[in-house]
Amino acid sequence: MSGDCSGPSFREMSTPVLTAPPRSPARQAGAYVLFVGVPLLLLMATMRYGAALPTPAGANAARPSGTPNSAFDLRSLILQLLVIVGAARLCGALLVSLGQPRVVGEMLAGILLGPSVLGQLAPTLSLALFPAGSLPLLQALAQVGVLLFMFVVGLELDVGQLRRHGRLAVITSHASIVAPFLLGAALSLALYTRFAPAGVSFAPFALFMGAAMSVTAFPVLARILADRGLTRTPLGVMAIACAAVDDVTAWCILAAVVVVARAGALSELGPTIVGTAVYLLVMFTLVRRMLGALVRRSLAREGRAEPLLAAVMLVALASAWTTERLGIHAVFGAFLVGALMPSTEAVVTTLVERLRDLMVVLLLPVYFAFTGLRTAIGLLSGPTLWAVCAAVLLVAIVGKLGGTAVAARTMGMPWRQSVALGALMNTRGLMELVILNVGLDIGVISPVLFTMMVIMALVTTAITTPLVTWVTRGGSMGDRTALSGGDEERPRD
Repeated sequence: MSGDCSGPSFREMSTPVLTAPPRSPARQAGAYVLFVGVPLLLLMATMRYGAALPTPAGANAARPSGTPNSAFDLRSLILQLLVIVGAARLCGALLVSLGQPRVVGEMLAGILLGPSVLGQLAPTLSLALFPAGSLPLLQALAQVGVLLFMFVVGLELDVGQLRRHGRLAVITSHASIVAPFLLGAALSLALYTRFAPAGVSFAPFALFMGAAMSVTAFPVLARILADRGLTRTPLGVMAIACAAVDDVTAWCILAAVVVVARAGALSELGPTIVGTAVYLLVMFTLVRRMLGALVRRSLAREGRAEPLLAAVMLVALASAWTTERLGIHAVFGAFLVGALMPSTEAVVTTLVERLRDLMVVLLLPVYFAFTGLRTAIGLLSGPTLWAVCAAVLLVAIVGKLGGTAVAARTMGMPWRQSVALGALMNTRGLMELVILNVGLDIGVISPVLFTMMVIMALVTTAITTPLVTWVTRGGSMGDRTALSGGDEERPRD
């Protein structure tokens, strides 16, 4: 896969043994309390203080993503796809030649096609190419693409990395989530009254900002590791294990935020909580066994991938419909089905290869373009708004990179590797865009703040490769004794 869904999967990587001086249980417990427990207490204090802030005025009402449907125009759709795919491939190739992941170019192409660039330079052409009535259809195609992407992300997720690398990965990863989450929630105290949509309470706004600051894009991270030859080094192994924890934790947090935001009052959460509990019980018992049976049947019938793909897609779509119906979001249902698939390399490879080309070449560029159409950099008028945007970017980098690096160093990792790990965990890519679009769809952030966060996602993704290159230059990232933390690798299951 190119761009944000390329690179080696968790399940395809052979993992080296991490040998390191042991850390005492007391020191590990103290580090966890310092980097996770204390920030959580501060987060609780922040949420309590923010609850007393005045509700925002109606000026920040969320802007609808499109106008009601007009007559379907096939010629217009074909022209839009032609322009979107062409721009994505051109910008992607250009950024790859500059040493960046393809996804940076594809994200940039989406912004170039939106009101920020094309709408300013050629407003008549922009309106003719992307009339308001055509946006709902583009949004539908974009949502199909992101559902497939989230299924593949779940498919390539190997939670076994956590069992193999133990407490060091868990402590470091949780610190890399809690630190930016706390800073994002604290920043919400300053942003809430001006940038939250009207009627949104402080809790879902602050929780969403924290979740958006905490995410890491594993596909981009894996691609950078492969390009730098770091995949099988201790640094690469630790980055992958931390990204696994980040993926699971961040999406669980976001699911809770969406439920709270959509329910409104706490009294309305009861049916959603009960329904979600039943859904998870069914998924982890009946559906998991059913997926295992489908995989075994597919392996018994060599060369018959279509029946398995059709069956798995039906399960993923049913799961996505269920989570959307429960008030969570469709992306969580697709992701969970992928994560519950048996970790059979042949089956995983087959499914990914079947979905990769259409998703990467067509559907994900449409998602980037639709995000770009919702991003209006012109909304950031004046030095004050750009200063706020800079503050958002600074909080994102300090929280994610700094939190990861300090926690890793405390657990015994040398500073060079700690900073490199922090830089890798700071990359966001398409995963961030998915979260931001969810936030805009449910009306928990305003278009102005959405634009600022999209800029943050693009910048943090773009700086990862040069920063990792600079940090690792002249150092030995492949030294097997470079990582410490007291947890050696356990045998594969």
